[in-house]
Amino acid sequence: MARPLALKLFESLPEARAVLELLKPITWFPPMWAFGCGVVCASRVGAIAWWQVALGVLLTGPLVCGSSQAINDWFDREVDALNQPARPIPSGRVPGHWGLCVAIGWSALSAAAAIPLGAFAFRATLLGLLLAWLYSAPPVRLKLNGWWGNSAVALCYEGLPWLTGAAIVSAAVPTRPELLLAALYSLGAHGIMTLNDFKSVGGDRQMGVGTLPVRLGVERAARLACWTMSVAQLAVIVVLIALNRGLFALGVALLLAVQWWLMHRLLQRPRELAPWYNGTGITLYVLGMLLSSFALRSLAAT
Repeated sequence: MARPLALKLFESLPEARAVLELLKPITWFPPMWAFGCGVVCASRVGAIAWWQVALGVLLTGPLVCGSSQAINDWFDREVDALNQPARPIPSGRVPGHWGLCVAIGWSALSAAAAIPLGAFAFRATLLGLLLAWLYSAPPVRLKLNGWWGNSAVALCYEGLPWLTGAAIVSAAVPTRPELLLAALYSLGAHGIMTLNDFKSVGGDRQMGVGTLPVRLGVERAARLACWTMSVAQLAVIVVLIALNRGLFALGVALLLAVQWWLMHRLLQRPRELAPWYNGTGITLYVLGMLLSSFALRSLAAT
């Protein structure tokens, strides 16, 4: 007699360490940072519900971002077998259908955790989860097109967490400047996502995954990524000047100037130097985000 599916799953239970690796904690930082920027820009003099902030950090990082990683690893298991065979699913450390179970369960947990944070946060969470599934799962599978796939990830990593943090702290819909800066930093993050695709060009090309390095070639994709990040930050500087936040605009400009120097080196050997740039140039990019959030906070205090 065939054993019930639930019993089979229990017998092949993955180790907690493998599940944690499936959720990729190293990827949680960007949305948690963006959420923190939203908290900063919307904070006012007075009490803050810190339990909501703590829950928001948990939601944007381990829960929603963790869900997106599990979803992506499940639907990318064949690609990972070529590019990263040591990953939990292709290596067999997360056996059977456990990868899919984690993806579904973690998504449901994320949606439930967003409920106490208010209507905006809940809707933003649902949108983020929807984009995560559309990014990886057929038949849509946005990641097959680097233009659409990178846009979805950039929005989920930067814009949505930023606006969620702002909405939670202010208990209101984000303001127009908050919406504008969140959109601009999401646009710039499209370039960051392009750089992240350099590590798997060979396997992506073989499996028909149309990332921008595959579609445009590594050199052209690197130039596009640099232009995208630069234009977004130049627009941020213009917005800050228009808001009479000149000192903050100067700070972002100085950070961008250093990034241009780093970009010049990156473009000499983009595929080899992309990890280096992620640790240097992207650090300056997210520092600019934080500086911009303080600019909006000072604007609200006047």
